[in-house]
Amino acid sequence: MDRILVERLVREVINQHLGRQAGSPGGSTAGAKQCGCSGSGSGSGCSCKDGGACSGSACKDGLCVVHNAAGVRTIVDHGAERITSGAGVERAGGIDPELARMIDHTMLKADATPGEIEQLCAEAKKYSFASVCINASHVPLCARLLAGTPVKVCTVIGFPLGATATAVKAFETEQAIRDGAQEVDMVINVGMLKGGDYAYVEKDIAAVASAARRFRVLSKVILETGLLTDEEKIKACVLAQRAGADFVKTSTGFGKGGATAGDIALMRRVVGSAMGVKASGGVRSREDALLMVTSGADRIGASASVKIVGGETGAAARGY
Repeated sequence: MDRILVERLVREVINQHLGRQAGSPGGSTAGAKQCGCSGSGSGSGCSCKDGGACSGSACKDGLCVVHNAAGVRTIVDHGAERITSGAGVERAGGIDPELARMIDHTMLKADATPGEIEQLCAEAKKYSFASVCINASHVPLCARLLAGTPVKVCTVIGFPLGATATAVKAFETEQAIRDGAQEVDMVINVGMLKGGDYAYVEKDIAAVASAARRFRVLSKVILETGLLTDEEKIKACVLAQRAGADFVKTSTGFGKGGATAGDIALMRRVVGSAMGVKASGGVRSREDALLMVTSGADRIGASASVKIVGGETGAAARGY
């Protein structure tokens, strides 16, 4: 896809749908915080880290998914398909079965041990979570442990930087699928997008999406919106759609900031109903959750560092 065509499509989206000047770095809703917490943003006064709901080892503001069960239920009631959660529901005493079917049980931290992955899968199987999301080296273990269950195995590609070569991403996708992955979340090459090499970015996404499609595996494209201007978010969505991906997703959870309602509204307007949109980076409050859902998110990613449990609990949250 050449630069001229991308620029034309961006102008059409702005003129026909947004009715505003694109290019501001903070999301398309004025005043929206990148992190979405009750503090002042990712700097001083912010109570979350990398878009997560809890800073350090415990919730400090009472607005994480654990302590804001009503907000989680509101998301489900208003049409959210998935919620991301970390390990620990077993220790916390279980989870509402109605919510369990909406959860992507996630562990992407670098020091995750096989024992922790086994715990993740055991919880996912026991509570019938939608999927487990793990790094690719753990896919064979998860595929074996979850065989014969409805729980899907999801893994990440080019994660978390997105800067690996296209051929490597394609190989990584095919290998993960052979190992048992049923969903793949790839990260775009942010530097190439910002540098204007749109043909490279489209080809990069298409290599993963086509590999996934051959095996009927769902593909999601992580934009890392905290690093992009509004205009770049539009371009990334257009490229992902043209490349044949199934979803666009806001962030990795390891970058700067998380999902904002403005980003979700912007992404939904660009892709229309042809693709899914996932907000990742934390469920902060009832109001924020409602705003993201009504803005057009199909899936909501609460930080993987928190445990979604049934009711109030003071259990500590852990990281990706």
